[in-house]
Amino acid sequence: MEITFRQTRANEFRETEHLTREVFWDVYKPGCDEHLVLHLIRKRQCYIPVLDLVSVSGKEIIGHIICTEARVVDSRNIEHPVLCAGPFSIVKKHQGKGYGSRLMEYCMERAVELGYGAMILFGNPDYYHRFGFRNAEEFGISTRDGMNFDPFMAKELQIGSLSEIRGRFYEDESFYVDAARLEEFEKLFPYKEKHVTPTQLKI
Repeated sequence: MEITFRQTRANEFRETEHLTREVFWDVYKPGCDEHLVLHLIRKRQCYIPVLDLVSVSGKEIIGHIICTEARVVDSRNIEHPVLCAGPFSIVKKHQGKGYGSRLMEYCMERAVELGYGAMILFGNPDYYHRFGFRNAEEFGISTRDGMNFDPFMAKELQIGSLSEIRGRFYEDESFYVDAARLEEFEKLFPYKEKHVTPTQLKI
C-alpha cells in the first residue's frame, strides 16, 4: 500500500479528531478525551501547523500525529523550548504494519528540519523505545508535578540537545480538559458506549 505524508488541511480537522477518538476510545479509561485535546491544541499558541501531519493512502487518512510547543523550566526558572508529541493515532485496521513507525519517523525528520532539538511525550515504552525515546528521568527531566514514570519519555532530536537541561516539563494547558467541556464536545460525534476494561485498571 502506497503511503504519502503531508500537513493536515483545515477541512480535515474534524476527520482527524474522529480518527483520534476511534483509536483512543476505552484504551486508558472509559471513553477518551484525546480528540478534544487535539481540537483545543489547534486553537492555542502552542500549535505548530507544519507539525500537524497525516499519512494518506489514496484518499483515506490512515494516521495522524501532532507536535506542540512545550518547555522545560530549570531551577533558575529559565525556559528551554522542546516539542510535545501527541496525540498520535493510526486507524486500527492498519496498526501493526509499520505505518505508525513511518509517520513518527517522518514527524521527527520534519521537526529536525525546523530546528527543534528535543521531543517529549507520554506513551507506551514498548512502542516508543524503538525510536530512541528514553525515560525522561535519564535526562534529569520530570513532569510539572516533579514525577517520573516509564511512559514519560524524551528523545534528543539533535545530539546533546538535552545535555545541559534539567528541570520540569510543561505541556500546553490544552492537555487538561474538564468533564463538562468533554461532555459538550462529545455531542458533535456519534454516540459510543464507554466500557471499563482490565487494561485500564493496570494503568
